[in-house]
Amino acid sequence: MSNERIETYKKNEAYASYQADLAFEKELNILRNDFYYQMIDSKKTTALVDFMYRPLDTLSGDAYSARRIDENRTFYLLVDGMGKGVSASFTAVIMTSFINHLIDKMIEHESFSLNLLIKESMDFIKPILLEDEVLAIDFICFDSYFAILEYAKFAMPPFLLHDKSNNIIKIKSNNTPLSKWQSSYQVDSYNIRNIEKFLFYSDGIVENSTIHDNKPYAAYIEEDFKHSFTREEFKDKFYASIKEQEDDLSLIFINSLDMSKETLIGKKVFKTSLQEVDNAGLWYEEAWKSFHNDIKEIDRAGVVFTELFMNAYEHGNLGLSSIKKHKYLEDDIYFEKLIELQESCEKEISVEVYKLKEYDNEYVVTKICDDGDGFDTQILSQIFRNSKKYNGRGVFVSRKNSMGIYYNSKGNCVLFLNKI
Repeated sequence: MSNERIETYKKNEAYASYQADLAFEKELNILRNDFYYQMIDSKKTTALVDFMYRPLDTLSGDAYSARRIDENRTFYLLVDGMGKGVSASFTAVIMTSFINHLIDKMIEHESFSLNLLIKESMDFIKPILLEDEVLAIDFICFDSYFAILEYAKFAMPPFLLHDKSNNIIKIKSNNTPLSKWQSSYQVDSYNIRNIEKFLFYSDGIVENSTIHDNKPYAAYIEEDFKHSFTREEFKDKFYASIKEQEDDLSLIFINSLDMSKETLIGKKVFKTSLQEVDNAGLWYEEAWKSFHNDIKEIDRAGVVFTELFMNAYEHGNLGLSSIKKHKYLEDDIYFEKLIELQESCEKEISVEVYKLKEYDNEYVVTKICDDGDGFDTQILSQIFRNSKKYNGRGVFVSRKNSMGIYYNSKGNCVLFLNKI
């Protein structure tokens, strides 16, 4: 092959890769997630909502969305297009886009209806589907006020529910795969008052072969789910069991957390000052040492605490933007400005540390709340897509050194977990 042809080939490859990256970026924008690194707080309990979305190739046949409908209702969508490649990705993406558009309109007019959402979505996608094409899809709606889970499952793998008596409940599909010939559908409901944990997932999870005599992961998913407190723990168990990823992977992991039932290790309120930042770090270390002696784990938790407490101090209570912070650093006046800002700040930062036990495992839950205006956690999606950027590195480091970080909807309170 001549040098000219090699150069042409390289340019074509680079252009194709560039276009694929743009397409994937657009796909990520279509996947709406109203709970990106958020906890769902209610008067009775706190729900920790986590997601995993791992396409096998650049374009994915899987798609998901997570939407906050109102104070009591949340909606989750999982879509799995038939086959792989552009066709499956196109179907999953346009279906997800249409459903999110409908939800936006329903929220705007306060007229959300799961039945109407399903009917309109079916009417939209049926003319687009090919004659032999089918679509697997989950429509899931939680109503926390009535403790009801409404769902329409079109040939998706069973939901897994973990109840307070340590039982795993499987909810199977109540509809056939969605095709262009389908004219009816069924919506069922389940009382979730006794349920602590939920797992919704695409078939790429359960059909993946494992290192255990090549058995599919379906043989292990229930036990792994039962003994996982967060998505991170479940994800680690999943990847430890498989040889390699064989299909697109999507899952939604929801766990409830009632802090009033957990053991309080320590609780303290700090003023907004650099001295208190140091004091808080020392206090937190001593709180850990009161029940644990693993220095490595204490240090890891301390890294997360320092990063998130500093965020509460400078960005929360002092209201210092990232742009101003960088300018102050460049001008070498950063600490002088912090001292100047804190002199007139009467806001406080509260910290609570809890220890909880689930089966044979123990976890530490740390909660940091400031009196600031909060922030939109959606910006974290951009940070985690490009972790090399300076902005938000503290949150990125915190995620890597914990089992999960979760903000309240306002963005002025963060909770993170460590496994002992």
